[in-house]
Amino acid sequence: MPSSVINKYLYFPETEILRIIYQSGAVYDYLQVPAEIFERFKTVQSKGRFLNYVIKPKFKYKKVE
Repeated sequence: MPSSVINKYLYFPETEILRIIYQSGAVYDYLQVPAEIFERFKTVQSKGRFLNYVIKPKFKYKKVE
């Protein structure tokens, strides 16, 4: 999963939280992301583009300290 934007990602199905760890080291939780969206995210070639155009506009997020 080489990405110029995303270093790593985790998904917590029990809470529907998608955690993105960016290359910069910043960590964000995207809230109430359904498993179907996460499954699509895992399969796309450009995870950064999917994040910007599908996830960010539709789901609330918060920075993890």
